[in-house]
Amino acid sequence: MKIIKELPEGYKRVACVNLQKDKKTSVLINVISGVIALLMGFLMHLFVPITDALALSAGMESLMQYIIVLMIAMTAYIVLHEGVHAVFMKIFGCKKIKFGFTGLYAFAGTDELISKKAYFIIALAPVLVLGIILLILLFIFPMPIFWLIYLLEIVNVSGAVGDIFVTVKFGKMPEDIYIHDNGVSMNVYSKEDYVYEEKKEKEYEI
Repeated sequence: MKIIKELPEGYKRVACVNLQKDKKTSVLINVISGVIALLMGFLMHLFVPITDALALSAGMESLMQYIIVLMIAMTAYIVLHEGVHAVFMKIFGCKKIKFGFTGLYAFAGTDELISKKAYFIIALAPVLVLGIILLILLFIFPMPIFWLIYLLEIVNVSGAVGDIFVTVKFGKMPEDIYIHDNGVSMNVYSKEDYVYEEKKEKEYEI
């Protein structure tokens, strides 16, 4: 599991993922994310009604303060999410990391090449690490803070659909692949010759 600067000899590109251009896949991911968010919210509401949180934030001024705190918390979550990606990239040896926002997604990217196993860990680290932290906080804080934290957990889980989608796709590819993830698009490289046969190339096409 490692990150390298230059593509090894004999490697060629076998796939490219760009959710900015692939509108169909992007819409599908967003729909799935929305369904997960609604489902998580509805199920929790059955046990811990969100109306209780709203009742404790009664009054326009208190409600506005609650919304402002929620917006600040979500902004902080996005920063932490990309920060966790970056920390694990550093752990695996990445030298230069760049951060940005495309209008749809915030990202932490690099011009270096990431091995398959390392990429999986980097991609899924935020949903696991932040998910556990938020879960612990849910048992510590009472209402109305409980629902503020749970909304962040909803964002954490539903927002991971894109990362999970990519890891599932890459999981079907050869074990020797390296991924160049610049934050906007992901180019996948492999040395295995059979990948370039017409039938096999379709199998790995994303």
